[in-house]
Amino acid sequence: MSRIRVDWRSATSLVGSVLKYLAVPLVLPLVVALGYGQDVVPFAVTMIVTVLLGVSLEQLSDDPDLGAREAFLMVSLTWLAVALVGTIPYVIAGWGTQSTLANPVNALFESMSGFTTTGATVMGAISFDRHSHALLLWRQLTQWLGGMGIVVLAVAILPELSVGGAQLMDAEAPGPGIEKLSPRIAATARALWIAYLGFTVLEFCLLYGLHQAGYAPNMDLYNAVAHPLTTLPTGGFSPEARSIEAFSAAVQWVIIPFMVVAGTNFALFWRAFDEDGRVFSKDSEFRFYAGLMGVLSAVLAGLLFSGVGPGLATVADNVLPIPGNAERSLRHAVFQIASIVTTTGYASMDFNTWSQPAQYLLLFGMFVGGSAGSTGGAIKIVRWLVIIKSLKRELFTTIHPEAVSPVRLGGRTLDERAIRGIYAFTLLYLVIFFVSVALLAVNTARTGYSLEVLELMAAIAATLGNVGPGFGAIGPMNSYLDFSSSSKLFMVFLMWIGRLEIFPVLVLLTQAYWRS
Repeated sequence: MSRIRVDWRSATSLVGSVLKYLAVPLVLPLVVALGYGQDVVPFAVTMIVTVLLGVSLEQLSDDPDLGAREAFLMVSLTWLAVALVGTIPYVIAGWGTQSTLANPVNALFESMSGFTTTGATVMGAISFDRHSHALLLWRQLTQWLGGMGIVVLAVAILPELSVGGAQLMDAEAPGPGIEKLSPRIAATARALWIAYLGFTVLEFCLLYGLHQAGYAPNMDLYNAVAHPLTTLPTGGFSPEARSIEAFSAAVQWVIIPFMVVAGTNFALFWRAFDEDGRVFSKDSEFRFYAGLMGVLSAVLAGLLFSGVGPGLATVADNVLPIPGNAERSLRHAVFQIASIVTTTGYASMDFNTWSQPAQYLLLFGMFVGGSAGSTGGAIKIVRWLVIIKSLKRELFTTIHPEAVSPVRLGGRTLDERAIRGIYAFTLLYLVIFFVSVALLAVNTARTGYSLEVLELMAAIAATLGNVGPGFGAIGPMNSYLDFSSSSKLFMVFLMWIGRLEIFPVLVLLTQAYWRS
C-alpha cells in the first residue's frame, strides 16, 4: 500500500502560525465595542480561542517543510480555518436573541462570505438593527483581511513563511499568477499590501471629507471607516441594510473609481509609482478591462435612460424615476457594472426593479471578473482575453495552416501549457456552475423553496464567483436566509473553492495528490 506523500503535519502547523495572528485584527472591533459601551465578550472569547488553537496546531511540527503539495493543503485549510473561527463572534453575539446569526450554519455562511469577499448575506434589514457597531465592523473587517489574501499577508509579515512564500502565493493567487515586484517574494507581498492599504486610507479620507463638507450627511466616521474595508477587497458588505443606496449621489460617484481600482492588477499601481506612469495604457489586460466595463456601462445606461430597465432611485435620489434622466441613468449603470464586474456586490439601488434585459446584462457581468492580481473574483479578465486571442489564432491558422502564430499578451509569447490551463480552468468553472445550478434546483425543490431559473443561476454565479447579491429573492436588498441549511452549506463550499480558484481545493479530493 502506497504511503501518504503529503507532509500534512507541516502544512497544518503553518495553518496554526497564521491562525494565532487572527487575534490581532480582533482588537479593532474590541476597541469599538468598548468605545460604544457594547458587549466585548464575543471578541475576547474569539481572541482566546484563536490563539490557543493556533499555538496548538503549531506544535504538530517543529520545523515545517513546505513543498508544492503542502502549499495547496496549507492554503486551503487556512481559508477554511479562518472562516470557522470567524463564526464565533456571530454565534456568541446572537446567543439568546432572535438574531439569524445565532444559528451556526448562518454564522458560517456570513463568515465564509466575508473572508472570501463574496458579500452574500443572511442578514435582513431587521438584523442590522439588532447587532452592535462592533459586530458589524468585524463583518466588514473579515472582507478586508480576505481581499488581498490572508496567506499573502502572512508571507509579508511572517519570516517562517518567506522560504515557501512563492508556492503559497501561487496557490492563493487571485488570477493566473502574481507578478513578482521584487527578487524577494516577501517584499512583493508587502508591496501589494501597501498599495491595498493606501487606497483604503484614501477612500476613507474622501468619504469622510464629503461628510464634513455636507455632501454626505449619513457618511459619519463609522461608515467612512466601514465602507473602504469592503470596497477595496471587492467585498460589498455594508453596515446599512440598503447598501450604498442609503447614501448620496456624491458618495456613489466617489466609490465607483475605487471599485475599478480594486478590480485592477495592484502590481500595475506599484509599477506606475516606481517606474512609468504609462503602464496602464501599455497593459493589454487593463485596456480590455476598462473597455469592456465602458461598453457594458453604456449599454446599461441606454436601457435605463430609455425606460427598458426602469426602476426608481429611492434614497439617494429622493424617490425619482430614472428614465429620461441622463445623470441618474449613467450613475446607476456605471456603479452597478463596476460593482458586478469587479465582484464587489454593492448596490446603488434595487436592480430587482429593472427589466430582464438589464438583469441579464448584470448576469453576464458576473462571469467576467477583475484582473489577475486584483481582489476581484469570477473567471478574470485575463483569461477571457487569452481565450479571445487564441480563438483568433485558430481562425487565422485555419486559413493559413502553415503559419506559426503564437498568442502574445503584453508583448510576451504565452506558453501553450498556460493557454491549455486557462481553457481547463474556464471549462471546469462553467461545468461546476451548471452542475451546481442543477443541484441547487433539486435541493430547493426538495425543501419547498421555489426559485425561478434566473434566481438559481444568479445564486450560483454570485457564490462561486464571489459576487454576492443575485436577483429576485436574493436581490441586493434581500438575503440568502430562506435557503435551507443544506443549500447554505453547499454555497459555503462554492464560496471557498471560488475564492481559491477551484484547483487548490479540488486537488485535495484526488487520490493522486495524497498517494502518487
